[in-house]
Amino acid sequence: MRLSHSHPVRSASCDDPNLLGAAGLVPVMSLAEQCGISELAHEHLAVPTERGSNPDRKVFSLVAGMVAGADSIDDMAVLRHGAMGRVFDHPYAPSTLGSFLREFSFGHVRQLDAIAARLLSGLHARTPVLAGIDGPVMVDIDDSIIEVHGPAKQGAGFGYTRVRGLNSAITTITTAQVHR
Repeated sequence: MRLSHSHPVRSASCDDPNLLGAAGLVPVMSLAEQCGISELAHEHLAVPTERGSNPDRKVFSLVAGMVAGADSIDDMAVLRHGAMGRVFDHPYAPSTLGSFLREFSFGHVRQLDAIAARLLSGLHARTPVLAGIDGPVMVDIDDSIIEVHGPAKQGAGFGYTRVRGLNSAITTITTAQVHR
């Protein structure tokens, strides 16, 4: 049996003003805020044009969008759907975030790198992942692509390797201590 005269759904969005499409975003971004993401961006990121105003709020929005699954500037619209406007104060439009990012140069990327390093230190201070480990710790984060063969696989896409796949990050923590 087949349904006649129908078109497959091309996209779906959460527009109910009482629902969050990405409810897991709230605790993640709350932790990021506790670790100082906004203060770090305000202190260490300087974009000297009018598009560079409020870098702390724009970096927060970009990180939230990536955590919510945004793969492009247009996908940042996920932050403006449903009840997101009630959970997060005044989410930026994707075009505003795109204009902000277009002002970046190599120096701005280095500033973001400094913010990320300090944010990682803040995460270490607030989470028990490495509790009880004394001495140096090496964290190795590797990008990996898991090849898929069907074009309908959710989240699959072509990256720099030109292979259709799912992108994953594999993390290894190495210490001098032996845990038994």
